[in-house]
Amino acid sequence: MNEKQEIIGYIHLYTGNGKGKTTAAMGLAVRAVGAGKKVFIGQFVKGMHYAELESLKRFPEIVIRQYGLDCFIKCKPTQRDIDAARHGLEEVTSIVEKNMFDMVILDEVCIALYYKLFSIDEVLSLIKQKPKGMEIVLTGRYAPDELIEAADLVTEMKEIKHYYNNGIEARKGIEY
Repeated sequence: MNEKQEIIGYIHLYTGNGKGKTTAAMGLAVRAVGAGKKVFIGQFVKGMHYAELESLKRFPEIVIRQYGLDCFIKCKPTQRDIDAARHGLEEVTSIVEKNMFDMVILDEVCIALYYKLFSIDEVLSLIKQKPKGMEIVLTGRYAPDELIEAADLVTEMKEIKHYYNNGIEARKGIEY
């Protein structure tokens, strides 16, 4: 591998309407830890307990914080939802500025943008502050064009077929 490539660090974006965006980011986090790196994961919108939280406790090199309350996806976000997301963005911005981790994951940041919990300009400002060598990973449906343009790697998860459409509910350890 070219040492210069490793030193730069890149912006990754996992978006689209298919399943697997968070899972891809979590897999990347585990891979990074296997290479001796430290990872911070900020989960926007999410406030519920997911099995991934239990899994990631096994890795002391991974710090995870949730910046969501109850799930508001089926209704309008409250001021408390907005405040929680804004607090999270401020905390993640500080972490990036202080260069505290090798990888920073903003899980569901695109959903937070879609619901206008904070602005695209604030996220782009955070990305521009990325220190050399840090990887930043962004996830969520509805990625705005500006984020796609700013990213170095963009993967779209496209739903072709999903068992949800047959009435299958989310299953512990698979979807949450």
